[in-house]
Order: sequence, then structure tokens, then C-alpha cells
Amino acid sequence: MPYSYDDQNIFAKILRGEIPNDTVLETEHSLAFRDIHPQAPTHVLVIPKGAYVCYDDFAQNASDAEILDYTRAIGEVCRLMKVEENGFRLIANAGTAGVQEVPHLHVHILAGRPLGRMLAPA
Repeated sequence: MPYSYDDQNIFAKILRGEIPNDTVLETEHSLAFRDIHPQAPTHVLVIPKGAYVCYDDFAQNASDAEILDYTRAIGEVCRLMKVEENGFRLIANAGTAGVQEVPHLHVHILAGRPLGRMLAPA
């Protein structure tokens, strides 16, 4: 499926410096920042700096350097936020059915309280 990237999405504006953020980590290819509407005591978003709509777009089209940097950035945020001590949830939504609100790849790192089941049993 071809992806069409909207360069006016909020994360693109954050990357261009048009909207401020509470940065946790910045690397050559990634940016991590605190969510402005946190759903847990720790709620950090990690985004690639490249124009990728969702994870499969990123996995298929990003360079090896971008993929490595993004993966390592997620790990470093987990270390910095000390989420591995009691557990955490890593979420990446994609598309309408996946309830993706911003069409720029991002993962949520949530921790600091019991998070409950991911999905209710069918």
C-alpha cells in the first residue's frame, strides 16, 4: 500500500520547531517527548524524524541507519524513564481501524501504574 505523508501533521510541526515539546531524548533520526495528555504517570512518544506514516511504512522504506537509531532510541527512553523496573506498554497504532490519530509513525511508552488488559475479550 502506498503511503501519503501529510507534512502538516502535529509531529511534523514539532520536528520543524513550530510547536514546542517536552523533549526526553533527541538523536540523529529520532525524537522522544512527553505526551501532552498522558494516559499513565510515564507517557512518552517516540517518533522518527523522517516522513513515515506508520510502522510498516517505516519498516519498508526507512534506511538501515534510521531503523537502528529509532529502535535504539526507544530502548534508551525506556532506560532513561526506568520503565523496565516494573513493566511498561509499547503501543503503535496504524490507520483508521487502529485508531491512529496522527499520521506520523509514533510509539507510546506507558508505565508507572497497572495498565490493565490491552483489549477486552471478544
